[in-house]
Amino acid sequence: PILLSRIILFIKRKQQNNTITMSKFEGILMGMGNPLLDISANVPQEVLDKYGVKLDSAILAEDLHQPVYAELIEKYSPQFIAGGATQNSIRVAQWMLKDNKGQTAFMGSVGNDDDYCKTLEKCATTDGVLVHYMKDETTPTGTCACLIKDGERALIANLAAANNFKPSHLETDKAKELIASAKYYYIAGFFLTVSVESLVQVAEHAVAENKAFCLNLSAPFIVDFFGDQLATALSYADYLFGNESEAEAFAKKHDLGDDLKEVALKVSNMPGKKNDKRKRMVVFTQGSKSTIVAYDGKVTEYAVTPLAKELLVDTNGAGDAFVGGFLSQLVQDKAVQECVEAGHWAARAIIQTSGTQLPASCDFQA
Repeated sequence: PILLSRIILFIKRKQQNNTITMSKFEGILMGMGNPLLDISANVPQEVLDKYGVKLDSAILAEDLHQPVYAELIEKYSPQFIAGGATQNSIRVAQWMLKDNKGQTAFMGSVGNDDDYCKTLEKCATTDGVLVHYMKDETTPTGTCACLIKDGERALIANLAAANNFKPSHLETDKAKELIASAKYYYIAGFFLTVSVESLVQVAEHAVAENKAFCLNLSAPFIVDFFGDQLATALSYADYLFGNESEAEAFAKKHDLGDDLKEVALKVSNMPGKKNDKRKRMVVFTQGSKSTIVAYDGKVTEYAVTPLAKELLVDTNGAGDAFVGGFLSQLVQDKAVQECVEAGHWAARAIIQTSGTQLPASCDFQA
């Protein structure tokens, strides 16, 4: 009996060790941001007017916006889709990495044991992303109202638990494991409203280890109202993403002119970059117009293949998908043109679906 019990104990320990080994993150890309459950619905113009939002905008919910979530559920038969800009980009990147399983991870804060949290976690895990959420015991998981009209969208984000991410979460063993393994880090500007300290901690590691740190402007309101936080983050950025409205807002705030190609070049050369071993690449998307890339004193434009209007379902998630596609090739050391083309392909795929919903298989050909 003693020998048998020792054998059983040995087997159990062996199984535990195997489980730990199998679950250890050895991937290359880590994201950190605001995990939100999208409540997405097609709405008439009067709903946009009622809540004072415009298409192609993203704002944080104030008191006047709080009723929108219940209104969408009660009147407009919404879809519930896993969202949050950074998490979406990481999901798309993993999807496009296809057979390269277990290459991505994500951290953010959610509510504990509510349906929204479970939906988010299931979606990300199903898509192959290792999530290490901080669980907030007192606040529900964040949501985002996605108001869709004629294929365009307006976003109203209620961060809730996502707003409560703490640097202490980065001290957990699993967080340390994710940060240590990754070679590329991606954080959207939306996170600057939550925990700049956490961003800096990850970014400092990237600088110290000469790893790539990627940032997104995310929305004009980030540029306009979180300028100091954005300046801090930008000093670490080896790759900066943004769309034309965000680029225009940044140019206006910093008096960089109206020509977005010149703006991209100026931003790529802005002084104060922390890691002088890497030059900054700036990538500005412009919807169906050419994507602008500025790097090492040069500006290149990459044409976007037009999509027939009748195929357009929902532009929500297009920018996130572009970044995910771009990163999926960047982490494989592909050329910039290949990264941009992958971004275009991903955005094109996503705008033909509602929200960032990914098919079971990815037919992207590099």
